[in-house]
Amino acid sequence: MAKGFDFRHAPGHLIRRAHQVSWALFMEETAGFDVTPVQYAILNALLQAPGEDQVTLARNVAFDPATFGSVIARLEGRGWVRREPDAADRRRKLLWVTPQGAEAAQKMKRAVDRVQRRILEPLGPGEREELVRLLDRLVAGHEGEAAPDV
Repeated sequence: MAKGFDFRHAPGHLIRRAHQVSWALFMEETAGFDVTPVQYAILNALLQAPGEDQVTLARNVAFDPATFGSVIARLEGRGWVRREPDAADRRRKLLWVTPQGAEAAQKMKRAVDRVQRRILEPLGPGEREELVRLLDRLVAGHEGEAAPDV
């Protein structure tokens, strides 16, 4: 009988470790920008959907709505995001990327592209495509089941 749980081969542990690797590579490649992966995702999501409301944007980048406001406040403090009340419902906050934010996102693009390549570097070309496909399928299969915490 096994003495303990073999966490080293458990999907949850491996996903957590992969996340740690991803985070470390992102922070290394984007060190000069002082930005987090979530902040970068927010900038890019807003470039795709300017004027999005905070709640919808939090859902789109899979981030906890309860702490989302503080992340937006940091981006706003850097002059990268503009937040305004919705004229139709003043409780709702609408968001836009400022020209400075768009410029910062563009400058970070090459670094973030390097992160993606480095994450997949240990795998062969077919394995890279398969991993991305399987991760996409895994996430899609669990969407809505658990609230994101990161």
